[in-house]
Amino acid sequence: MGPGLLWFCHWSTLGVCAALKLPQISALLAARGARGLSVPSLLLELAGFLVFLRYQCYYGYPLLTYLEYPIIIAQDIILLLCIFHFKGNVKQAAPYFAVFLSSWFVLTLQKWIIDLAMNLSTFISAASKFAQLQYLWKTKDSGAVSALTWSLSSYTCATRIVTTLMTTNDLTILIRFVIMLALNIWVTATILHYRKMNTVKTE
Repeated sequence: MGPGLLWFCHWSTLGVCAALKLPQISALLAARGARGLSVPSLLLELAGFLVFLRYQCYYGYPLLTYLEYPIIIAQDIILLLCIFHFKGNVKQAAPYFAVFLSSWFVLTLQKWIIDLAMNLSTFISAASKFAQLQYLWKTKDSGAVSALTWSLSSYTCATRIVTTLMTTNDLTILIRFVIMLALNIWVTATILHYRKMNTVKTE
């Protein structure tokens, strides 16, 4: 049961993450605009993912426990470029990418830097969810935001709680996934709430 469950959680997470942001990118392209999407939320999410990936690599954790992160980061970069494209200036993304790239090397200059960054990354990732929630509350419109993407994110957090408990048992990572699961569910529920409200108004 244990090895089978672990195998299922690892590979289902990878499978889901391979297409995680595709519904969001598709919704964005269909709407031909970034209505409802928060750029600060996406940037904070990218920062949190980058730190998490670097932390796992630094401590040599099993590859299958974090293999989805390069995939998600690549999808987030595409999403960010699409948003800047629809806002009319793709070049605005360049300074952010320069900061992220330099951070990859700075994070592991000292052990205390990567440990501190990992602890802060939970707050950074939580802040990204709150930034999206705040944007939804402010606009009262879920626009091009994909509820499917956020619900898939909830699933991956749930499976990663299981794999963390069964492999590294790293408390810092475990706390991160529990918090992210709760916030992803909250964002999904908020998107669906405003979508329902706007559908009623249209009718």
